[in-house]
Amino acid sequence: MGNTFGQLFKITTFGESHGGGVGVVIDGCPPRLEISEEEIQLELDRRKPGQSNIVTPRKESDICKIISGVFKGKTTGTPIAIIVPNTDARSQDYNEMVEKYRPSHADATYDAKYGLRDWRGGGRSSARETIGRVAAGAIAKKILKQIASVEIIGYVKQIKDLQSKVDPNIVTLEQVENNIVRCPDAECAEKMLALIDQIIRDHNSIGGIVECVARNVPQGLGEPVFDKLEADLAKGAMSLPASKGFEIGSGFAGTLLTGSEHNDEYYLDETGNIRTKTNRSGGIQGGISNGENIVIRVAFKPTATIGKEQNTVTRSGAETTLAAKGRHDPCVLPRAVPMVEAMMALVLCDHLLRHQGQCSLSGKFD
Repeated sequence: MGNTFGQLFKITTFGESHGGGVGVVIDGCPPRLEISEEEIQLELDRRKPGQSNIVTPRKESDICKIISGVFKGKTTGTPIAIIVPNTDARSQDYNEMVEKYRPSHADATYDAKYGLRDWRGGGRSSARETIGRVAAGAIAKKILKQIASVEIIGYVKQIKDLQSKVDPNIVTLEQVENNIVRCPDAECAEKMLALIDQIIRDHNSIGGIVECVARNVPQGLGEPVFDKLEADLAKGAMSLPASKGFEIGSGFAGTLLTGSEHNDEYYLDETGNIRTKTNRSGGIQGGISNGENIVIRVAFKPTATIGKEQNTVTRSGAETTLAAKGRHDPCVLPRAVPMVEAMMALVLCDHLLRHQGQCSLSGKFD
């Protein structure tokens, strides 16, 4: 299984939804970086279940513990291992899924690939796997901030057909965290909240779009041709549970424009730096960052597990029905925000360290 992500700043996540715990091993983190469990916990608290009445009610504190790679509050340069115990698993809620496949879930495909699956909460395919990504992302964010003052902010852009009006160039973390939907457009957030409440009453689910911006990204990140920066961002985003689409910059809307309308014209700013008048490229051209804000969008499907009865089949091939039990998010978007931020941070951190190593002899990187 592809449990490892990155080349220089490399992470390997481990654990299952209802196993003893989940976590991550981070290799390639520079030494002497000040980091604490409290800093990582801030990010995990944004991802954890049970944080509001519109997400899964599973009560996990998701308290992290660093068990290697940090000494006296600083990274040592050796692998960092972080673990989070599972404390509120209710495997009995999934007894019916021992034989029945949940529609649009990973049950049938895991069986097809391995001939064996952990049916308790989805096992490895559960979104609890993303705890390791978010923990590693907290460290990646700090590296990016310390080396290049990079700032990463994600937020809910759209839920179903409710689309917010947010300027990624000026949005703040405080605006995002001002409501439980994590939509910085307060008026739209109220409508989103009402829609999610209705979906909960209907025992159904809905999807939407998370937008994420990285500001102050230096020029030159990205590797031609198969490691283009947007290609790695797309892989990171599309590896998240329930993700079904990826856009950068103008995205699919750019197909409606002509070349003269879409091109980002250059100019020199007051300090003589090359800039673009517009940013339809989303901060990346030719697979390499151009110094403008990187703006991506990730589409998430409605949560596959719902309380409505649906047609399905058993492992032995008999037709049946299933109304899923257990505790699930009616809309994954609010908790997906820190996950998207983490993947953005992991990709940018990996490429920043690779670029720094490449350019150290030429003196082109400050």
